[in-house]
Amino acid sequence: MVTNTMYWWFGSVFTPEICQKIISLGESKISEAKKQGVSTTAETFDQKQKQALSNAEPMQDKTWEEIKNKNVYVRDSEVAWLDEKWIYDLILPYIHIANKKAGWNYDIEEAENFQFTKYYPGGFYGWHIDSPTDKFSTYKRYIPGISPTDEKGRMLKGYTKNANCVGNLRKISMTLNLNVPGEYEGGNLKFDFGPHRKEERFYECLEIRPQGSMVVFPSYLYHQVTPITKGTRYSLVLWTLGKPFR
Repeated sequence: MVTNTMYWWFGSVFTPEICQKIISLGESKISEAKKQGVSTTAETFDQKQKQALSNAEPMQDKTWEEIKNKNVYVRDSEVAWLDEKWIYDLILPYIHIANKKAGWNYDIEEAENFQFTKYYPGGFYGWHIDSPTDKFSTYKRYIPGISPTDEKGRMLKGYTKNANCVGNLRKISMTLNLNVPGEYEGGNLKFDFGPHRKEERFYECLEIRPQGSMVVFPSYLYHQVTPITKGTRYSLVLWTLGKPFR
């Protein structure tokens, strides 16, 4: 798909107090999951997370051509899932503003749970998109005992228990930076605007480095989080969904 505006950002729209409140909430949920024996390892759609592959190398910021036919893991971080209404009330208005201001005007019907992500030194998320644009990428209803699962009996990616998400796909993605400047190095959100773009193809979105800043972009846009070289990076991610593009 072609769009003139590749992303929209808002600088320092949330206070340090709000950011710290989200960090504390996310950390508590990661801690509680570990106590219950639940994995907090971030996963990918093709299950290429660190713990699932033996003798694999990190993809880091390499391109797909550079790692072709190699045994690599695409992501290294911890996550927790948040669904507190007060966070939606804060975030969703900005996504709707960006959708209009950027000229996308995508039909949005639903939002998934928030993904709270924690990156340690060496952590990263290689090149990926959050969703293709075709109708085959819509969420399917998960029916316990009937829908397919992985070898551990877990729901497969692409399925959902949320009836409001069924038949929809990710259209707009949001990333909120929760860190105080200087708390981490590396870990930049980096876009790939495509080989046919007249301007620079690869772009590091430094606009969201100030605490409480967010970026909103189409979910089909390739992006990555470059490796963390120092400190711990905290972010909050949300995907909003709608019917397939026509």
